[in-house]
Parts: sequence; structure tokens; C-alpha cells
Amino acid sequence: MTDFRMPLTEHLSELRRRIIVSLASVLICFLFTFTYSEDLFRLLTFPMKFEIGIHMSYPYVTLVPTKIENASLIFTAPAEAFWMHLKMAFIAGLILSLPVIFHQLWKFISPGLLLKEKKYVAPFVIMATILFFIGASFCFLFVLPFAMSFLLTYKTENMTPMLSVGSYVDFCLKFILSFGAIFELPIAIVVLTRMGIVTPKTLAKNRKYAILLAFILAAILTPTPDAFNQTLMAVPIIFLYEAGILVARLFIRKRPEVG
Repeated sequence: MTDFRMPLTEHLSELRRRIIVSLASVLICFLFTFTYSEDLFRLLTFPMKFEIGIHMSYPYVTLVPTKIENASLIFTAPAEAFWMHLKMAFIAGLILSLPVIFHQLWKFISPGLLLKEKKYVAPFVIMATILFFIGASFCFLFVLPFAMSFLLTYKTENMTPMLSVGSYVDFCLKFILSFGAIFELPIAIVVLTRMGIVTPKTLAKNRKYAILLAFILAAILTPTPDAFNQTLMAVPIIFLYEAGILVARLFIRKRPEVG
């Protein structure tokens, strides 16, 4: 491994350059997504209207109308609807620009990597992007519909839900981003392993604590208090934890010895 150390000023300059490129990418994607903000909004109302029905026989997967009746979205301030469109378009632009952001992150940390490890830029960017989209899609298609159905029908027989559009969008975007970030766990484990902060053996040894932490984290982040939705989040975390350990072991096994 080449002992390459950048001066602090050059390191900060490199960081600033990567941030500027990432922000420029987000801005360009935001200008594109804002044009289709109304379509994005209609898409974001999916959890209020439908649930994914899974069956053991054909057609296996169907769209089932939710139990939510008379639910409507309103805005209570003159600028609330406008800010909702801005926020939604910004998050969509951020998600679209993730390949560029991940690439810039890799370029920033690459000077400290081995020559062979620098060639992993494409797998890193592709896998990080795919994992985020899988996590966000899982939340959008499964977790949010169950959560909305539970929250808006639990002991509300004598009440009519009238949701603020700003609160609803914030609610959905928060959990979509949370699940997307959680699904980056395997990559985070590999990076921490490469930095020498943790080892696969240590992670495997503390598996029981990781499982407990997964359910605690799920209880904090999931929008409903029922065990089913918490399990929907905890099980993927555990699975991703195990996947991260496996990938980290393969990564270490392929590393050339130094010295």
C-alpha cells in the first residue's frame, strides 16, 4: 500500500470540490423533478389508497384498496402546498443524484485505498444505489401502506381524518429516507472493516446484541406501535447485518498482505 498523505488544506479542498459536484448534481436533478412534482405527489398518495396483497395462488401479488375512508389531504397555510412541492422535488432530486454522490464519496476516500481496491468504484456506486432504492421501495410498497392503514383506522370510528399535506409528505419522506439509509448497512460494515474499526469475527460474536439493537431501532423508527410493522423493519436490518459480515469476510480474504 502506498503511503499517500494529503496535506490538510489539500484534503479540505478536495472535500469542498466533491461537495460542490454533489450539490450541483442535486440541483440539476431538482430542476427536473420539480417539473413533475404533481406526478410525484400523486405517487406519494399511494400508501393512503392501496396496500400490497400477497397470495399463495395466482396472481400472487395484487393491489388492495386500504380501509381508510374519507381521508383527505388539506393545507392549512398559504405556502404549505408550495413548500410541499419544493420539499418533495428536492428529495426526489437527491435520490436521483445518488449515483453521482456515491461516486464523489468514493473519489474522496480512494487516495487511502490500495491500488486494486480503487477499481471497485463501479461496484460500490451500483450496489450503494441499488441498496438504497430497494430499501426505499420496500418502505413505500409495504411499510407505509400498513402504517397508514393502522394509524388512520385505529379507534377512529367517530373521527374523520383530515391530514395536513405538509405533515403527510414529511411523514412519508422521513421513513422512505430512513429505510433507504438502513439498507446501506452492508456497505457501511465493509467500510468499517476496511478501516480496521471492526472485524467480521467481532460482528459475528456480538450478533445477539445486533438483533436486540435492530428491534430497538425498529421500535423507534417505525411509525406504528404494533409488532408486525416493527418486524418488517427489524428483519431486513438483521438480514443486512449478516450480509455485511459475509461480504466483509470475502473482502478481507481477497486483500493482499501488506509489509
